[in-house]
Amino acid sequence: MARKIRISFEKHDVSAVAELLDDAAPLTAEAVWNALPLEGEAYHAKWANNEVYILTPPFAEKDPGRENATVFPIPGDFLYLPVPPGSNVPPFLREQCRETGLIDLAIFYGRENYLLGPEGHMPGNLFATITEGLEELAAACQDLWRNGAGDERMIVSRIEE
Repeated sequence: MARKIRISFEKHDVSAVAELLDDAAPLTAEAVWNALPLEGEAYHAKWANNEVYILTPPFAEKDPGRENATVFPIPGDFLYLPVPPGSNVPPFLREQCRETGLIDLAIFYGRENYLLGPEGHMPGNLFATITEGLEELAAACQDLWRNGAGDERMIVSRIEE
């Protein structure tokens, strides 16, 4: 049976369930699973389109490298994207990013996504897929786009069965 995680937006009081893709992205799925729970300030992407993400310090014992990577995520995809040291990030994260880089954990809730940034293609490791609650989560994501993220937090936690 696939391992499951919960993705929640605290302020919107909504959550979804995702299954880890242990066969397609075993190193990334294991790194994320071992680091849970993870949480951070939610951001809505500007360039990628229908994406909401958090930025965390690197958490993997060993970087998983690129596996099951995509630049065209579809609704329900959950991606792991390394952010190299020195990248342009929110001011309160710049020192952390300068020293170690960051990890971008991004969910995609709609179609027509393309991971292209100022430095070119930005492939992310597809490590989980939302299997329950995508419609409700997507509505919260649309609200973040229309009204701003404010103080919304995204929380990713294990579902122990």
